[in-house]
Amino acid sequence: MSGTMIQIALVVWRESIEALLVIGVLHAWLQRQPAEARRRGQGWLRAGIVAGFLAALLIACVILFVGEWLDGDRQDYFQATMVLVAAALILQMVHWMRRQGPGARRALEGRASRALSAASGWGLLLIPAIAIAREGSETTIFLYGILVSSGRGIDLPAVVAAGLGFAAAIGLYVALQFGARALSWKAFFRFSEAMLLILAGSLLMNGLDRLISLDLLSPLSQPLWDTSWLLDDARGVGGLLATLAGYRARPELLPVLVFGGYWFVVSLLGSWMPRKTAAVS
Repeated sequence: MSGTMIQIALVVWRESIEALLVIGVLHAWLQRQPAEARRRGQGWLRAGIVAGFLAALLIACVILFVGEWLDGDRQDYFQATMVLVAAALILQMVHWMRRQGPGARRALEGRASRALSAASGWGLLLIPAIAIAREGSETTIFLYGILVSSGRGIDLPAVVAAGLGFAAAIGLYVALQFGARALSWKAFFRFSEAMLLILAGSLLMNGLDRLISLDLLSPLSQPLWDTSWLLDDARGVGGLLATLAGYRARPELLPVLVFGGYWFVVSLLGSWMPRKTAAVS
């Protein structure tokens, strides 16, 4: 599997898990409610899931339509912007997940309780709908950024990779829910956070390359070094590292500064905000 396909599968895997967590928490909470409230709540929950999928699909169609509708330089600017937005959203998402802490599950159940006690029940519909729409829109932006960075469109390998990511998410969620000894939510979040941060770094470098190629930014220098004799970023292992992690064999000064600055910011965020993964266990 190519680096691009690995990125696609990773994004779908992680984002699907997050949506499944919200649905799973709400479903488990409903199972503890009286029969009448449980039956009514499950109907609203199912409606919210459908509404969330439809909203996510609509957002995806809008993004794809805008990308195809624009032409020439405008399309290049839009694509470069989307790549950088995807990188920023990944960094923000990881930071947000770290901040949630053990109270996230209780807060979600509290919102569900208040929604179910309301006469209409619309609140219980909105919780999963917003969660799925959010994860779906993030997935769309991430995948659009990945495909633009790789210079390819939606093709069969990309669809297969997305399907594998979704299947892996369901399998992992079921395994974790049933308490597989070799797996834990803590290990999942640590691994997926690291992979997403690496992906964000790669998208940042691709977005920067596009801005430089559009003459919106100056590279600030000629290539500082050349390691293509050891790892060529156009093929083989070097190409895989270029796709997955933003490796450049012949980088100019600006990409080096941006790449180093990105990981400096990531390290600062990690030191200021301790990881709290008990929220979904």
